[in-house]
Amino acid sequence: MKLKFQSPTGMHDILSEEQKYFKKIHDAVEEVAEFYGFKRIETPILEETDLFSRGIGLSTDVVKKQMFSFRTKGGDHLTMRPEGTASVIRAYLQNGMQSLPRPIKLWYFGPFFRYEKPQAGRFRQFWQFGLESIGEEGAVRDAEIVQVLYAILKKLRLKNIAIEVNSIGSKCCRPYYRKILVNYFKSRSSSLCANCQRRIKENPLRILDCKEEKCQRIVLQAPQTMDHLCRDCHQDFKEFLEFLDELELPYSLNPHLVRGLDYYGKSVFEIFSSSENKEEGQEEGSPALSKNALGGGGRYDGLAELLSTKKENDTPSTGAAMGIERIIGAMKKDKIKPSHKAKPQIFLAQLGGLAKRKTLKLMEEFRKARIPVLESLGRDSLRAQLSAADKAGAKYTLILGQKEALKGRIIIRYMSTGKQKEVDMEKIVKEMKKLCK
Repeated sequence: MKLKFQSPTGMHDILSEEQKYFKKIHDAVEEVAEFYGFKRIETPILEETDLFSRGIGLSTDVVKKQMFSFRTKGGDHLTMRPEGTASVIRAYLQNGMQSLPRPIKLWYFGPFFRYEKPQAGRFRQFWQFGLESIGEEGAVRDAEIVQVLYAILKKLRLKNIAIEVNSIGSKCCRPYYRKILVNYFKSRSSSLCANCQRRIKENPLRILDCKEEKCQRIVLQAPQTMDHLCRDCHQDFKEFLEFLDELELPYSLNPHLVRGLDYYGKSVFEIFSSSENKEEGQEEGSPALSKNALGGGGRYDGLAELLSTKKENDTPSTGAAMGIERIIGAMKKDKIKPSHKAKPQIFLAQLGGLAKRKTLKLMEEFRKARIPVLESLGRDSLRAQLSAADKAGAKYTLILGQKEALKGRIIIRYMSTGKQKEVDMEKIVKEMKKLCK
């Protein structure tokens, strides 16, 4: 039976079991990012539409097809944020962070929104964490971002992590490369998909990232960005690779790697996890590996200048973002479970109104002592409460009846043997602390 109300298409509830994964990832991000000097930032879910259309690029799929945008009653044009970098740079400019010591290193964790066809690992409301390093040039900052991302994934115990890198050049050398690329694709336009035929004029670099098989065949022979870099971009990329070598990170060159947002330039990268995917009839010892994109990033030196109302100096910046749902999917494929808290060993059972009131107070005392307890305050039957304690696996049930509540006493029941003893209520927390060691 279809319910009257369901979550919107492509948006999902995050239930308690899934929340454990979210918390594990959040805690790993917080610990590693803050060790490397990144500070938490929260930006609004809603931003002015022009922030994204100008910052991300009018010809990108995100701006043309995927933004949730609307006009408010006051006439403002707002968009639910599709990504985090433009918002962080807006916050950097608006809050005068230019005067702070550089680099400004920030991290975030939250929901983002894109209107696209829902599929495995792809939602219309999805969660990401991101890192941004603003205001300092040099390939060392690009390498640091990759290092932090890799450290987070290793802390989560993900296996088979792979990094793909490329340089897409800067405003100095990319126009020439773009011209060469357009000429190459124009001569083969009839073999491209409809989207890529449109991209020849609007955004030819995005053709390199097309997943259509017929386009991939054309892309394999396309001119490569690294063959057309200016001296500065070539040196910058060389240094980036040297840092990755020193860190012994598992990277490979992908000459066709581009990012889907226009603000990127120079070094870009993507991070993948691979998991064994045994095919039917496949020989033993030769499992196939399925590659899952977890996220990526790169350098975006001109974005602050592009978004500023006054003439800004170039603000060298670099950053990256990773999908939380995608990481969770990779963790599940690798059979990595979030750590579970130890089950409470104590169950509080009560009988009567006075005992209920005393039990609430007693629960607060256990909370202050950091001793987890279970309860069934809505039930009055002792048999039902003992049954609930047994199902929960409690080792001890504390029984507080009307008579015990009046005397200031409480009964400890040992669930494995059924033996019981009575103690002063004032001493019960201390007593249970000893028993639960």
